[in-house]
Amino acid sequence: MKVSNPSLDFLSNQTPFLTFDRQQWADLRKSVPLKLTEQDLKPLLGFNEDLSLDEVSTIYLPLTRLINYYIEENLHRQRVLNRFLGVEHQKVPYIISIAGSVAVGKSTSARILQSLLSQWPEPRKVDLITTDGFLYPLEHLQRENILDKKGFPISYDTARLLRFLADIKSGKAQVTAPVYSHIIYDIIPDQFDIVDRPDILILEGLNVLQTGNNRSNQMFVSDFVDFSIYVDAEETLLKQWYINRFLKFRRSAFTNPDSYFKHFATLSTEEAISTASKIWDEINGLNLKQNILPTRERANLILTKGENHAVEWVKLRK
Repeated sequence: MKVSNPSLDFLSNQTPFLTFDRQQWADLRKSVPLKLTEQDLKPLLGFNEDLSLDEVSTIYLPLTRLINYYIEENLHRQRVLNRFLGVEHQKVPYIISIAGSVAVGKSTSARILQSLLSQWPEPRKVDLITTDGFLYPLEHLQRENILDKKGFPISYDTARLLRFLADIKSGKAQVTAPVYSHIIYDIIPDQFDIVDRPDILILEGLNVLQTGNNRSNQMFVSDFVDFSIYVDAEETLLKQWYINRFLKFRRSAFTNPDSYFKHFATLSTEEAISTASKIWDEINGLNLKQNILPTRERANLILTKGENHAVEWVKLRK
């Protein structure tokens, strides 16, 4: 069955992307079965999201099908290179990065993809790491007077993240990644996630598409990434989603006595909305405009969300 033409065809030289609406993209699922149930989906959702199995079928199953084609091609290229070099096959993990703003739902997209890719077409080991663990510790941010830039590129130990990715790509076993706690707002001392030669690694974070400055010898996260996704939405929606999430945290996570933000738990609704709005305008929205959004067009695929976190458009790099 032939899919209706996307809005921009391969002959267009005005954009490096093909654009699909929901139905055009859903048609590309073909006969891929949905193995997730409602019960499976629930723990994958973010704190402020309520995605349905229909969203998984419409958006994420076609994406899973596409990524598996790319993985097959990648494995073929590895076999060709090994044959040329005269070496035995060495497993090189396939790395997928997921970028986008605070509150856009990157983590949910990452967890759904992890679940789907681990099941289809055959069982695979799929690990998920967030770049939060590579933030500098709170003490460092305070000492350098950049706490208000947390989430900006300057707040990450990029060198450590690059070493981590280089170890993953080289096939090293038992690679460690620091663990971040949103409760204490800091890296957890002496606690690590272990990544042990997965078939696929999903790397989720704000700045995974960053390129930094133009020094010729500089390496970037994207140098280690095989397929990159940017989860997008209008800033008005992002800000509202952030405020809604803040209000829910005020009644839950912020009430934890160990929470770094426990002082927000006593705010009135009006005060909480005002506080969240100010944080967005001065930190998250600023980071979006200065650092995150400018990297969007570098992605291999862009998922553009509308109301209720539903993806309305998919842009695929030609």
